[in-house]
Amino acid sequence: MKNRFRPALIAAASLVALATAAPAFAGKTLDAVKQRGTVKCGVTNGVAGFSAPDTQGNWSGLDVDTCRAIAAAVLGDAKKVDFVPLNSQQRFSALQAGEIDILARNTTWTLTRDASLGFNFTTITYYDGQGFLVPKKLKVTSAKQLKNATICTQSGTTNEKNVSDYFRAQNIPVKTVVFESFEASFKAFFSGRCQAFTTDASALAGLRNKEAPNPDDYIILPELISKEPLAPLVRRGDDEWFAIAKWVPNALIEAEEAGVTQANADELKASSKDPAQQRLVGAGEDLGKLLGLDKDWSFRAIKAVGNYGEVFERNVGPKSVLKLPRGSNNLWSKGGLIYAPPVR
Repeated sequence: MKNRFRPALIAAASLVALATAAPAFAGKTLDAVKQRGTVKCGVTNGVAGFSAPDTQGNWSGLDVDTCRAIAAAVLGDAKKVDFVPLNSQQRFSALQAGEIDILARNTTWTLTRDASLGFNFTTITYYDGQGFLVPKKLKVTSAKQLKNATICTQSGTTNEKNVSDYFRAQNIPVKTVVFESFEASFKAFFSGRCQAFTTDASALAGLRNKEAPNPDDYIILPELISKEPLAPLVRRGDDEWFAIAKWVPNALIEAEEAGVTQANADELKASSKDPAQQRLVGAGEDLGKLLGLDKDWSFRAIKAVGNYGEVFERNVGPKSVLKLPRGSNNLWSKGGLIYAPPVR
């Protein structure tokens, strides 16, 4: 007679085995980062709100804070980051060659990039879309009015292909002028070389506010012609580092959901009775061992840069130079798309 309970016993044993799984072994990237004492983070040459240096060479931005949070989680110090500025053409080869540990450079997650370059995208940190910046004197209120216009953009980006696809579908003839560097492309536009400039809408806001001779002379058209989910990347083949690069940003998102902030993290670590908060501040279940880290990994990340909402507000939100609304980048519980798997 067959044992009817055997499948159930096997399933139960499997669950026990998963629940008591051994801590993750440190991968080669984590070992290299610890030995070096810094995280090498690939960033832009300068996009306001995401990654840009000031006149003293101090970097700031949403992508910068992602790398600082990872450094805090792994090395205990958010300052232990080497920022490596890369243009669109350099970014992927630098990651492939091991010149950087993570690429946090407003890079769109697409099938082609995901499947063919040998990378893993981690966590979407910003939902963007491609738009158009035009001078007000052009008296254009829609991208569909750009017939025969000359449009400046950067080569080696999704922007170039999106423009071609959009206007071909609309049967609207335009001329695209591409430049190798981002700076060259927007400077050409502001000098009058093109009638419109196209890139991610978040970058357009930064350019208008910081680079335009007179910001009030330019408008961002209402159309978004693409989906641009921006996420950091790491090399394939190192699952441990991939997990760290994925779960640190997720912890910042979950911290906002749970009400854990840069300011109250210490207090919650000492007094919170909420299991979700306890896990995030290192006062509850030890999840760090599953990542090859210690118990305070997420606590340090939150203390270093704040939760996701704080990172957004400081770098790109209504009180920043970009003055962007949360919109799609609000928490899922507030009508947005930002959603983290449970940190448990």
